Amino acid sequence: MKTVHHWIDGKAVEGTSGRFGEVTDPATGAATTRVAFASAEEVDAAVAAARAAFATWGSSSLAARTAVLFRYRALLDAHRDELARLITAEHGKVHADALGEVARGLEIVELACGITTQLKGELSTEVSSRVDVAAIRQPLGVVVGITPFNFPAMVPMWMFPLAVACGNTFVLKPSEKDPSPAVRLAELAAEAGLPQGVLNVVNGDRTAVDRLLEHPDVAAVSFVGSTPVARHIHTTASAHGKRVQALGGAKNHMLVLPDADLDAAADAAVSAAYGSAGERCMAISAVVAVGDTGDELVARIRERAERVRIGPGDDPASEMGPLITRAHRDKVASYVRGAAAQGAEVVLDGTGFTVAGYENGHWIGLSLLDKVPPGADAYRDEIFGPVLCVLRAATYEEGVALINASPWGNGSAVFTRDGGAARRFQLEVQTGMVGVNVPIPVPVGYHSFGGWKDSLFGDHHIYGRDGVRFYTRGKVVTTRWPEAPVSATGAAPDGGVDLGFPSHR
Repeated sequence: MKTVHHWIDGKAVEGTSGRFGEVTDPATGAATTRVAFASAEEVDAAVAAARAAFATWGSSSLAARTAVLFRYRALLDAHRDELARLITAEHGKVHADALGEVARGLEIVELACGITTQLKGELSTEVSSRVDVAAIRQPLGVVVGITPFNFPAMVPMWMFPLAVACGNTFVLKPSEKDPSPAVRLAELAAEAGLPQGVLNVVNGDRTAVDRLLEHPDVAAVSFVGSTPVARHIHTTASAHGKRVQALGGAKNHMLVLPDADLDAAADAAVSAAYGSAGERCMAISAVVAVGDTGDELVARIRERAERVRIGPGDDPASEMGPLITRAHRDKVASYVRGAAAQGAEVVLDGTGFTVAGYENGHWIGLSLLDKVPPGADAYRDEIFGPVLCVLRAATYEEGVALINASPWGNGSAVFTRDGGAARRFQLEVQTGMVGVNVPIPVPVGYHSFGGWKDSLFGDHHIYGRDGVRFYTRGKVVTTRWPEAPVSATGAAPDGGVDLGFPSHR
């Protein structure tokens, strides 16, 4: 069986804790890999390597950093297919979806390649007599990323390329469910010339996470995952004096107004709800049908959902793969099985689905629930699977109120032909990312990704301008240079003592 170890100080390091986790192929259910779980001492070794590397990397030139990143971008591009295969083997998503994940991660590497413009400071001259003020940004030191299973390559690439471009060194703790892509990313970074210790990977469970959160040499923590864990990360790391951006869960809504193109809305709902088996924090998991659109919209969604081909991720004919683990599959199925008793109408029930020849895989079919009450578990909880809830609203106002009552505020979308209604929606809806006739409004790399309410803990969104600001801290420098002739001794004439409050005049 393959074993995934750690990557510390520029090389693979075998785990010494004696603890391992099991990684399965979601399509077959068979254990294919074991992953070493780091002890607190192994975490300390990774942080120590990062701290030592910061002494030189943090003061290296922007030209030197970007040269490495350009080479890294070329290597990632050349290894797209390999990375996608690793993702499919351990996560289960179809190969085309895995390729898309790598491509979105590459967007942030490309942003990091242009860090020279992102780190430009500000200068004000003559703010007072012969006084200039400059604002600059400097790296933090050792920073940490804790990333989820659903995007084992993309989310790490949302973090460490910008962090190291800003001059920080990085310790990554990827999900123990699919660790191989993260380690491969680190290997390719070393091949691109990233110095030893700048990027480290420690695998493991809560032991590793909690040590990173409390470690005195860690300056900042980035996290993407569920809301309960995001809250724990934020609370714990903040209590230890660290800067934190912790992105939590979601219940993303799509509001469909009566004037919408229902075919386009149905296509979007199926694509956004069931892509990657619903294991996306930006998946549409709730459609709010306004007015009399509900029945026709549900019929069109059902028609499309029934045609989706489910199978192994390495089969080019598959459009949707299995769920990550058997336990997660069973949990997702429980929401569908309990929906009718809580007042929902079960239009499609995918809980009995299996794939011939792969009966032990973590399979579940597409499920569609209509007329879901707001109090039903299937609506209140983040299911993180291929289950789409449809709710009904009599008016636009009722629909927006329903969305805004959700404790999550990650993303939302409106489908309409009315520009005025769309403009009103984007201003009134309480979510961090909004789509207008776009079901998954994930921003491009040079804008920032992040939600509101229980979808984000901390002040900064991830990547884009917010990412650069998160991985740096500001410094303001005020200077005065004498213009009078210097004395024969080389000293400037004494300007005299003034105990008054400094004046900018």
